[in-house]
This record gives sequence, C-alpha cells and structure tokens, in this order.
Amino acid sequence: MSQQLDILIRPLEPDDYPDIAAIYNGPQVIEGSLQLPYSSQDLWRRRTEITEMDYPRLVAAVEGMIVGVVSMEIGENRRRHSGIIEMAVRDDYQGRGIGAALLGAIIDLAENWLGIMRLEALVFTDNHPAIALYKRFGFIVEGTLRQYAWRNGALADTYALARLASEADAQLTSE
Repeated sequence: MSQQLDILIRPLEPDDYPDIAAIYNGPQVIEGSLQLPYSSQDLWRRRTEITEMDYPRLVAAVEGMIVGVVSMEIGENRRRHSGIIEMAVRDDYQGRGIGAALLGAIIDLAENWLGIMRLEALVFTDNHPAIALYKRFGFIVEGTLRQYAWRNGALADTYALARLASEADAQLTSE
C-alpha cells in the first residue's frame, strides 16, 4: 500500500519552469499529451511567464517539488462559460492522487469562483487511467476525434470529454 502524500495545490509561479520541463519530458507524459519530446527548460521558462487572467494554472507540490500541473483556457465571447483543461503528472507520481487533487482544485476554481459551467478535455482513447479519473469527476465522453494527433509515428484518436456543472453535481450526488 502506498503512503498518503501531503499534496500542496498552489498557483504556477514563473520559477517553477525546471520542474514543469521535467514533468513534460517524462515518457508517459509525452505519450499521453500533445507535447513534443525533448522540450527545453527555456521553452517552459517562457511558457510559465505567461500570466493571463484567462489561463489559470495550478501546480501540485510534494515536499517542495512540483509533480503535477493543470491549466484551464477560458473561452472567449459566447464561449466564456467554458474552459478547456490540460493536465500532466510526473511519471513517477502517476496513480498517487496528484491528478485527482489537481482536477478537484481546477473544477472548484472554475465552477465556484469563475462561473465556468462547461469544462472540456481531450484524452487519447487508450489513456484508460486519465479517462477513469475524468469520469470520476463527472466528465462524459461526448465524441471521438479520429486521427486527431500524430503520436509514435501514427495518427491517434482522442476522446472529447466534457463536464457540465449542472449535470455533474446531480450525477455525483446520485451515485
């Protein structure tokens, strides 16, 4: 049985870029995300410097080390009620509650503080742990995007998942 981790969720800071680069260079994260392998720390330094209000980002820290990150791109104009989530957890911390802590925090921020009523995520159809996590938080598969992204020399399918705040609360309380 694995030990319970003391997970701190906090905003992403510009100085977090070395740990973010390490997360996104993990083989499992590369396999499950749209990021390219061999991304430099400089790339992540520039990305962490972005502090737009319509792009909240949270990190999970364990013993001072960043082991996970979640971001939400808030829609514009008539899609202002929606947010697109992207999440990554360091390879050696997957399956230890980091993703659940991050997803719970970004859902709380989105629905209870920002008035976001629809959350969306794209997940490769073979990423069963991520699909199960999103479903646990009330996301449903709305469709399959065929040959969506190039991965390991072939085109791969993704699921488009979404959580509607009004339906998710009812669904989760009835279970």
